[in-house]
Amino acid sequence: MYKILANTLFLGKEVIYLPVCHSTNDLAMDMLKSGKVTEGSIVIAGEQTHGKGQRGNVWKSAPDENLTFSLVLKPSFLNAMDQFDLNIMVSLAVVEALAYFDLELLVKWPNDIYTKNGYKVGGILFENVISKGKVSGSVVGIGLNVNQRTIGLDHATSLINISKRQFDLKTVFDLIVHRIEQNYIMLKSGKHKQLKESYLKQMYLFNVWSKYSDENEFFGKIRGIADDGKLIIEKESGMINFYAFKEVRFIKE
Repeated sequence: MYKILANTLFLGKEVIYLPVCHSTNDLAMDMLKSGKVTEGSIVIAGEQTHGKGQRGNVWKSAPDENLTFSLVLKPSFLNAMDQFDLNIMVSLAVVEALAYFDLELLVKWPNDIYTKNGYKVGGILFENVISKGKVSGSVVGIGLNVNQRTIGLDHATSLINISKRQFDLKTVFDLIVHRIEQNYIMLKSGKHKQLKESYLKQMYLFNVWSKYSDENEFFGKIRGIADDGKLIIEKESGMINFYAFKEVRFIKE
């Protein structure tokens, strides 16, 4: 079903398809740690029995209706302090690829894929290996609700529900991988600022007053992303706060 990609330079030149897999990220990480995997290798599953989300959350997906895959990168050119740039370039690539289908989606910090009205359609999990101050390896897991009509989670949806059309999973997969490679090449060539600017333009609730909660509920406006990936929010009082992942949450009204 999923073959070697012809329109890429190195991503997807080895594609391992498994009808059922406990976690593509776990398998890809084992391959990375073995030292026997080439950069750009991809593990994709028709069904994940223990799909992983951020910070131990579980990613649930119906068999053969969605995309659940992990790719291996070796961005040793990237300093450990700049590892959030991987989040930026991959999240942006997914949104850019889906724009091919006239889908206007956004990135919800740090790396979820959202509709403009606040429904999640996908998520991305990064597991990085740091060595001597560099990102020696990274496993990027992508889960995208594509043809699954009933999600069973609040504030979640799928591409088929948004567009009222069926998608060819292989086509969506190819477009996403191709776009990730293009953005990765940009990152490798030092175009960090350009990627970050594009990410902010595609960012959910950027420069919009919304309701949040840290230790208390408050109204705030996202002003940007710090170099270390922290979310910058301006409160109504004018105070500027920097938040790491799970230190603040958006309250959907």
